[in-house]
Formats: sequence, C-alpha cells, structure tokens
Amino acid sequence: MFIPLVSCKKKQEKISNFKGQDTKIDLYLKECESNGFNGSLLIVKNDSIILNKGYGFANKKNSITNTPETVFDICSVTKQFTGAAIVKLVEEGQLNVTDSLSQYFKDIPLDKRGITIHQLLTHSAGFGHSIGNGDFDHIPQDIYFKELFNSQLRFKPGTNYSYSNSGYSVLGRIIELVSGKSYEDYLKEKLFEPSGMYHTGYLLPNWDNNSIANEYLYNVINKGNHVSRYKEDGKIAWALKANGGINSTQNDMYKWYLALKNNKILSESSIEKLTTPYVAENEDESNHYAYGWAIFESNRNSKVISHNGFNGVSYYEFSWFPQEDALILFATNTSNREASRIPYELEKMLFDSSYIAQPMPKSEVVQLLMFTENYSGDIKNLDKALKSSFEDLLKTPVPLNRLSGVYMREKRLDKAIYIAKLSTELFPNDGNIWDSMGDIYFNAKQNDKAIESYQKAMELKPEEGDCFWCENSQDKLKILK
Repeated sequence: MFIPLVSCKKKQEKISNFKGQDTKIDLYLKECESNGFNGSLLIVKNDSIILNKGYGFANKKNSITNTPETVFDICSVTKQFTGAAIVKLVEEGQLNVTDSLSQYFKDIPLDKRGITIHQLLTHSAGFGHSIGNGDFDHIPQDIYFKELFNSQLRFKPGTNYSYSNSGYSVLGRIIELVSGKSYEDYLKEKLFEPSGMYHTGYLLPNWDNNSIANEYLYNVINKGNHVSRYKEDGKIAWALKANGGINSTQNDMYKWYLALKNNKILSESSIEKLTTPYVAENEDESNHYAYGWAIFESNRNSKVISHNGFNGVSYYEFSWFPQEDALILFATNTSNREASRIPYELEKMLFDSSYIAQPMPKSEVVQLLMFTENYSGDIKNLDKALKSSFEDLLKTPVPLNRLSGVYMREKRLDKAIYIAKLSTELFPNDGNIWDSMGDIYFNAKQNDKAIESYQKAMELKPEEGDCFWCENSQDKLKILK
C-alpha cells in the first residue's frame, strides 16, 4: 500500500529537527570532494531543500564545476520512467499489465507468448540480462527482438527473479507500438513536459554542451560523455533504450519527484501500482521489485522507494522515503568503491543528527592510476617503479588487481601485463590474482601464458569455501585447450 504524506503539523515539527544539517552535510561532502569526489546532491526533508549543490568537476580541462543543472547519466534509474510510462498507458486505457507478449509481437516462440507486461516490469519474465555487445551496439530493431525472443529463458516466466535490461527494452518497444510514438517522444509528452522537465532525455533536450558532465574513470581517465555519443550515432541502441542511459539534472529529477509525490502525472492508485513490492529480489525477501523501483525497509522500519544505476563510470541513486517525507538524489561522474558509500552516510546523517559520517577516503586505485598514467619511463620497469613508490599501498592484492583490470578493460594490455606481473610476484599464493593474469593474457591472445596462469589459479583453489574465480578459469581453459 502506498504511504500517505505526513500532515502539515508533523512537517512543522520535523523541520526544526533538521536545522543546521545543510552545513553539516555540506562540510562532509567537501571532505569527500577533497579526496576525489565529483558529483551533485539534492536532499529534501518535509518539502524543504536541505542541500542542492555540486562538487568537483564536470569538465576538468575547462574547469567547469558540477552544479544542480549539470547533466548526468542516470543509468538504470531510467527503468522507473519506463514503469511510469506503462502505468500511464494503463490509466489511459491503452493496455493492461496482464497483457501478454503475443498481443504485441507476431510469430513469437511458444515459451514467450504468455509472458506478461507485469512479469517484464518485475524482472520475472525469465529473459537474460542483455543482448548485443554493449550500450552502443546498434543491432537493427527486427534482428534485436528476434534474437531476444529466440534466446533461452532462465526460468519459467513468473517463477523467479532475474534482473534484465532486455526485458525493459521489450517494454520500451511496447510503449512505442501502443502509443504510436518513439519511446523518448512519449516520455517527453506524457511525463517530462507536464512535470516541467526540459533537461531530461536521450537526444531531444537542447542541452548546452558545457552543462554535460564528462565521465572520469577512477577520477583520472576522461571517458567523455554518452550524450556526445548519442548525437554522433543519431539514435539510441535497443540494448540501452528504455532500460538505461537517460540523462538528466538534479533539478529536473526533483521536479519528477514532486510530480510523483503530488499525483501530477499519475493518480494515487497508479502510484500505488507503481511502487507495490511484487517480487522478491533475494532469498531473505528483504528487497522486492515493483515497476521500475526497488522497495525495501530502512533500518528505521520505514518504506524506501529506490533505484540506482551504474554505467561503468557514472553512478546515480534515487532514494525516496515517503513515510519520512524525504528524498536523496545522488549523482557522480567519477564513481568508485569509496564513493559508493556516500549515499548511505547521507541517509544516516539525515535521520540521525548525532551521527558522525565517515568521509570518503582517498582511493588507492586512483593514486596508483594517476602514477601509471603519468609514468614516462620504460614500460618494462613499470612494475619496479610501482613497487618502489607505493610500498605502503601494496600490502594487499586488491589495489593492483583492480588497476590491472582497468587497463585490461581499456585494452591497454601492455600496462595491464606488467601490473599483473607485479601482483603475482607480491602475492604468488593468491589464486584470484593468477586468474586475473590469465584474463589479461587471454585478451592479449598470448594463449600459452594464459593457460599457464589459469592452471596456476586452479592449483590454488581453496579446499573449503567459495571460489569465485574458479569457474572463470575452468571455462577459459576449456576454450584454450
């Protein structure tokens, strides 16, 4: 059941409890900023904006700082727009969530015909996570859906939960078929413009290029931004459309929150439909999935309506606390493990005035990456240079392993190899390190060395407990032998 808003009297009482929180939270975020945080925060309590501010840079080269009007990739938070669009179509009498795929797609395989819109919305349809090679793989529409519908389901529809981007792409296509408009056009007409949101979308907003946040991998490597790629391509790939990749500002997302909260776009009964916890996401049933939202209880036993998203660099989190009449919008264009704790710390500060937050620490990987990016010596001596310069940071295998992974994913395998070699030298009995070494050689097509590394990893398989790298090593050895 959707939780009604608190009364005006209660609001007045609660506001007084949060005086001074803006300064306290701002000082905390400035400490995080000094340790490498870049992003923008909007925090609301009892209809009062406690904080709406940017930190760090949207564009380092041009010294453009982040602000409430900076455009960020909201990543998978896009799904709640898709959920709202479907519920809007239900309101308009154009579809029902009990409708099956066979009503919208011809010649669909028998095992997919009975899949319902409700199952797609709640990730209980059984589709795999994605189709294609990444967010910019422009598979033709007919081929994309043919390939998806011919893929093997993970389970019988309606019997389990498995997070699926491709399932939300199907929803995006249903929105187009029913409305007769493109997915983005429908959202613009029915959701964005009525909410006063003119800086949200894929291609339609007339953004100033200087307002779009560049994405910085570990706050070091400039990866540009997805909006520029959308403009270059002139279209959105179905691998991304309706499941992720929409861009917005914190001010626009706040307008969206107000539109939902005040039933400007959807009726109260539709909001309840949108945010009902339908399908358990985990075995202990502590989290449930609604229609584009995750629903769970806070440690204060209050309802949380939330979703987050990550595209490999940028991270976005939308957390709505309806019983406590509060909102936290968190955006960063330089996500790392250290920054991922910030929203949790902000929530603790918001609801416990005595809580002392722990600032985001300096990332060990960032320090190593800055060094390797600026290293101009002989590549063959990179491992020695790292070892002599960062003795204190190399007490565990984690920083170097993550660093080598960065260069592997960036396809800069020369540096990846020398960093991974240092890892195996310092931590020769860590099987995960050898598995990572194998992956780097595998990508470099040095098959003999890859086999040797994977075999070493399997030799170090623990006798008890989970072996999270073993399956990868086993699978790669089957491919290589």
